Amino acid sequence: MRDLGRMLGVLGGVIIIVGIALWTGLGAGWLGRLAGDIRIERGNSAFYFPIVTCIIISIMLTLLMSIFRR
Repeated sequence: MRDLGRMLGVLGGVIIIVGIALWTGLGAGWLGRLAGDIRIERGNSAFYFPIVTCIIISIMLTLLMSIFRR
């Protein structure tokens, strides 16, 4: 149970730090606008799926979790 509490505390801290960074506009320049993100605009409708951004975030979270798991 102690490990679960530590993991939840670290995850909460990371979420707070990322939230503050995004709130201040730190990630506004590149986040969601990477090469490979899908954007289709036709007429008055638009479809946007940030696939590369999701992959990069997933890789960063996997590395972070593997560091704390040891």
